[in-house]
Order: sequence, then structure tokens, then C-alpha cells
Amino acid sequence: MKRRTATFAAALTLCGCMVGPDYQRPPPASDPSPPYKEATGAEVYGVEFRPALPRDTIDRGPWWNAYGDPVLDQLAAQVDVSNQTLKENEAAYRQAVALIRQSQSPLYPSLTYSGGAAQTSSAGGVRSTSGTVGNSVGSFTVGTALSWEIDVWGNIRRTIESDSAAAQASFADIAAARLSAQSSLVSAYFSLRIADEAIQLYKASVAAYEKSLQIVRNQQISGTASGLDVAQAETILEQARALYTAEFATRAQLEHSIAALVGKMPAEVTIKPAPTPRNVPTLDAGVPSTLLERRPDIAAAERTMASANAQIGVAVGAYYPQFTFDPSITFLSTMLSALLQIGSAVWSIGPQLAGTAFDAGGRAAQVEGARANYDKAVATYRQTVITAFQQVEDALAQQHYFEIQEQIQRRAATSAREAERLSLNQYEAGTVAYTTVIQAQTTALSAEQTLLTIRQNRFTTSATLITALGGGWNDKMLPPPVFIPGIDQTPQPAVPATPAPPKKKWWWPF
Repeated sequence: MKRRTATFAAALTLCGCMVGPDYQRPPPASDPSPPYKEATGAEVYGVEFRPALPRDTIDRGPWWNAYGDPVLDQLAAQVDVSNQTLKENEAAYRQAVALIRQSQSPLYPSLTYSGGAAQTSSAGGVRSTSGTVGNSVGSFTVGTALSWEIDVWGNIRRTIESDSAAAQASFADIAAARLSAQSSLVSAYFSLRIADEAIQLYKASVAAYEKSLQIVRNQQISGTASGLDVAQAETILEQARALYTAEFATRAQLEHSIAALVGKMPAEVTIKPAPTPRNVPTLDAGVPSTLLERRPDIAAAERTMASANAQIGVAVGAYYPQFTFDPSITFLSTMLSALLQIGSAVWSIGPQLAGTAFDAGGRAAQVEGARANYDKAVATYRQTVITAFQQVEDALAQQHYFEIQEQIQRRAATSAREAERLSLNQYEAGTVAYTTVIQAQTTALSAEQTLLTIRQNRFTTSATLITALGGGWNDKMLPPPVFIPGIDQTPQPAVPATPAPPKKKWWWPF
């Protein structure tokens, strides 16, 4: 009897089928094989487009090394160690892995045990001088039971498949969060360096305006300048001093932001002033089709899609009966010494079947909901891909045209400074009014400010482009899926956009 029962259970497990659709990766919303639209530049106002350097040979591990800034290298290395957002994502991944182990446990039998001792007294009793003494009987029990749900229809294995894909998505979320934190750090760092240069610019402007004010005052004493000229010189000087002071507040906020990104208190991080690197690295975006392999957010969306697909199988499995194998043995005796004798044993063994005959459409609604959730995941995946390509195209366009804009603006700033110098000389010679000097100084300062803004945009864009290309990440860094008997987890290519309808099988509920 026991041998036949065990054979029956093993046969059910080995012959069990997998209900629900097997996962096949759907294609993105459009074919990404054409080259990037913004991969080639054009000549603008006599400035020729230059190919990106260092192209795609940049080290995409510590990608920030491309800037050649040792201070940035030290700060970026701390993101992976101390950033609390990464720690949060890492804990979520460990939670997802634990959920896989929890889902795997029903594949194997579970063994429980119980035991007890009781003294049972009847309602009647014998009257004595000390009171009523009831009739009591002692009883002792000890037992064990084995429970095993035989995964005939693959419900458990589909759940494991779903949890495994969800864990992979959680791992990709860590990579995405890390890349985002690194990109934010690089952008904040170079914004701080631009603030350093702005402070130097305003400091030099204040010194120049103080010299101009002294010239105007001297001319007022000699009678060649009016009080209006002095007031105008004082006004532009004080405005420059205000800008100089405000830039320190901007720098302090950026320094605090960097401290938060490396997981430290603001008081623990002090960055000494320094200029920005001379050159801004530029990148070649490479082959568009590789973007699907290099973006962790795309990988996370694709794995979420696989997890949702497996949940359809879990929902479909509810249509079929569950088979369980629950043998148990219990020893019951009124004497402890005879408790474990074979005559005190009560045992049961045999398979059990349980299912739902009618649920007013509850299971059908669950399947419909699982399919809708999968369609939602597909749409999210495709939108993630579209957004990724948009971000790359945006960054490529900015990389091209900000570089051209800097060259043009640098010429404009040089001309503005020359105009400022000439206007001051002409004022001292008495050939122009002081308003001409004021206009030239204002224009020159504005041109220098714009040039700094463009430089900041170029550094930010370079970090944005590297981030949009996935940094140093590749989908081969995903942890391997959990081995699940009966499920082919070999990576499948994208199915055609309009696949032929699958043939219905006998176990398919629709």
C-alpha cells in the first residue's frame, strides 16, 4: 500500500504539466536597429562637428575616471559604500531572494510533530471527609505528520519562476539606483566646480569695479566726472559684491548635496576649491541595439514582465484540483511507559484531492487580472525602452551643440572683455560717457556668466549621456535565474510583433 502510494505521488510530480503561457520576450515598440538620429552633427555658424572622443573606449566601470579628477574619483567610490538609497535597494533584493526560498519550500515535504499530556476528571466523585475527589484519567500523546503538495499543474513552479524574475528585477533596480546616484554626484560635483570658477569671476570683477570706481572718484575731484558717474560705478560694484556673496551659498548647498550622496553628514565633507578640468569628455553612443543590454532600468522592466507572465500560470492553476499527500502517525496511551508501543499507534496514509467546483467567476477574474497585469508590464517595458532612446538622443544633441555653443560664447566673452577695456580707456581719455563703460562691464560679466553656464551644461550632459548609455552595466551582470524543474529558462529572443495564435492544449481553460 505504501509503495503504491509513493509511486502514485512520484508519477504525478514527474508527469505534471505546466499550465499558463511560457515566457517569450516581446519586442520593443519599434525596431532600434537604425542609427541614432543625433549620432552625426552638422556645421553650425562655421563651427564644424567633431567626432566624439574617447568614443566608446571609455572604461565603463568607474566611468567618472574619464574626467581625470582625483577628488571626484574618491567621492564617487564612496557612493557604493555609504549611499543609503543603495542600501535600501540592496535590502529589497535580499528580501526578494528570501521570497524565492520561501516559494521553493512547498516543492518538498514538510514534517510536523506534536505531543501532549492531559489529566481528565469526570463530573462525579467520591465523598470523603476532606471533600470530593473526582475520577481522573491521565493520557499521553505524541505524533508526527508529513505534508506534501504535489505540484501537478506547476502552480508552485510558476510562483518560483515569478519570484526569481522579480528578484532579478530587484537586482537591476540596485544597478539603476547606483548609476543614478553616481550621475547625480558627478553633476553636483561639476556644478560645485563651476561655482568655484564663478566665485573667482565675481572676485575679479569686484576688484576691477573697485579700480574703476577709484578712477571715477579721481576724475570727480579733478572736475571731469559728475556725481552720477560715481553713483553708477558704486552701483555696479555693489551688484558684483552681491553676486560674489550669493555664490558662496550656492557652493555650500552643492557641497551638502554631495555629502548626502556619499552617505555622510554635511559637516563631514569639505571640498577645497579647484578649477574644472580643461576638457569635457565626449562619447560615441555606439550601436543602438546594445542599449537594451546596457540599461539596468530596461532589464528591470523586462524581468518584471517575465514575473507577471508567470503569475498568469499561477492564476490558471487555480482551475485544477490540488493533490496532497499527508501521512501521519500518532501514539496515544494512558501510561507513559506504553506510549511508543505499536499497539498505541494510530496512523493514516493516502493521497487527497481538493478543488473548487463553483466560485461565481472568481478564478476567471484572477486570470483576467493576471493577463491585464502582464499587458501593463509589457507597456511599461516598451515605454522604458522609448524613454531610454529619447534620453540618449537628447544627450547626444546636447553634447554636439553645447560644444559648438561654448566655442561661440568663448569668442563672445573675449570680445566683451576687450570692449570693456577699450570703453574704460576712452572714458579716461574723455571721449565717451561713463554709461558706455557701465554697459560694457555689464555685457562682459553677463558673457562670462553665460560661458560658465555652458561649461556646466557640458559637464552635466556628459554624465547624463554616460548614464543614458547604462554606465558600465550589462545585463550579463544579472544573477542567474533559479533552476526550476520543467521550465525552460534559456533566454529567448523577442517574439514577432504579430505572432501566430498558440495552439490550444487540453489543459488550457479557454
